[in-house]
Amino acid sequence: MTTTRRDLLCDCAIAVLAAEGGRGLTHRAVDRAAGVPTGTTKNYFPSRDALLGGAARRMTRLHEQAVTRLRETTPERVSPAEVGELYPALLRRSLEDPTRLLAMAELYLEAVRRPAVRAELGRMAVANAEAGAGLRSAAGLAGGTRDAGVLDAYFLGVAVSMLALPAESLREVGLDDPYELGLGLFQAVVPGHAPTDTATVAGDAADHSSG
Repeated sequence: MTTTRRDLLCDCAIAVLAAEGGRGLTHRAVDRAAGVPTGTTKNYFPSRDALLGGAARRMTRLHEQAVTRLRETTPERVSPAEVGELYPALLRRSLEDPTRLLAMAELYLEAVRRPAVRAELGRMAVANAEAGAGLRSAAGLAGGTRDAGVLDAYFLGVAVSMLALPAESLREVGLDDPYELGLGLFQAVVPGHAPTDTATVAGDAADHSSG
């Protein structure tokens, strides 16, 4: 898939958000990250609001593409155990490469004050929840989009906490084991379905969901 100049700038804006936070997101910072002449980003995104909106739209589009791939590759029948194993895999992936997670956390803060960013994140949340509900349906599990959305919100909070808190604090409050936490998140919303060692479908889903 061809990446346009606009997409490249948005990808670099996402990387800058993750590395420098919201205050570090400037047109010049994106120019430097993209290796383009000074002023290029401002030509595409004249204001900081426009740049934030572009980053949010790009992240939403990448998630929607990942959701589409997930739907296209999910077998007609999967087991509850395989669906449950998806969440530890996603949590591990988010901690190993936290760029999008950190950028998303920054965008969530910006969305409180910026309606355009809020709208894009809303689209992303609905797409993710619909994908989660589809996986549950394929596994014969109860629960729809609302339950899947709650699980996604739990997941985001746990993942950000694991990135932000000191290791000793994580141990003390029980947030130091990504695998157990991932299973616990799933079981909190879908109780009584302890995953087994069979995780092939869940692993594939984690690959697709990572975009």
